[in-house]
Amino acid sequence: MAYVTGPDTARSERRAQIVQTIVDQTGVDEDMIRKVVHAFYGKVRQDAFIGPIFARAIGENWDPHLAKMCDFWSSVMLMSGRYKGNPMVAHMRLKSVRPDHFARWLELFRQTVREICPPEAAEAFVTRSENIARSLQLGMFYRPGVQEVANSDRHGAK
Repeated sequence: MAYVTGPDTARSERRAQIVQTIVDQTGVDEDMIRKVVHAFYGKVRQDAFIGPIFARAIGENWDPHLAKMCDFWSSVMLMSGRYKGNPMVAHMRLKSVRPDHFARWLELFRQTVREICPPEAAEAFVTRSENIARSLQLGMFYRPGVQEVANSDRHGAK
């Protein structure tokens, strides 16, 4: 009897190959992700600028949040598929967040991964974090109509 593979099996095998390449090139694994997440949010909680935003949003429920963020970063870095949330919706609820908060978030994240990870892993985390921050900011702050008006005013249009 011949073993037949379907599209799902081929996709799973391809995903496994991609993940193995990521692990081989960067050294990222679940333990590293856990260390990054916990160290990063330890810094966030102590940060005078963004700490209060997280305190309001998370309160004392840090353990579930850290578990969710480990799932998120596992999905981002290792394609695990464990994260089932919607980051855009979660961030859109935070009405006090501004673009400069994202800049501070990225600064702390870069610091953390560069302290904890080997250079290849740190770079992989930084690249993905910058893409995530850019995407969230576009979703939260980009307003085409406002931008067009601002541009036309600047150019002297009436």
